[in-house]
Amino acid sequence: MPSAYFINPEQASVEEIDLDNGLDSIKKWIGQDSIDSDEVGRDGDLLFFDEACFIRAKPDSKRFKLDTLAPVAGKGVFVGSAGGPESLKDPSVSLEALKARVVFS
Repeated sequence: MPSAYFINPEQASVEEIDLDNGLDSIKKWIGQDSIDSDEVGRDGDLLFFDEACFIRAKPDSKRFKLDTLAPVAGKGVFVGSAGGPESLKDPSVSLEALKARVVFS
């Protein structure tokens, strides 16, 4: 059961969570069944988000930006990977290091 980080722009928070059921847990945390991911960094970490977040977003939707990725409207889950979404593991960065890389708007 890997740990992950939950990014919540509504609360402007990043917190550690447990993924007890892999991708199903990620869908639950994000609140959508259609999820996508982007690789972040060189260690295989992934950022999961609502696949249709840009379509569903309202003008006043809270967003977050991680590094140079496009701002995400809605919640995100940051988790490590050993080769894609099917092989999740603990993130390669600390919670504090990730917090320093996330900007809320």
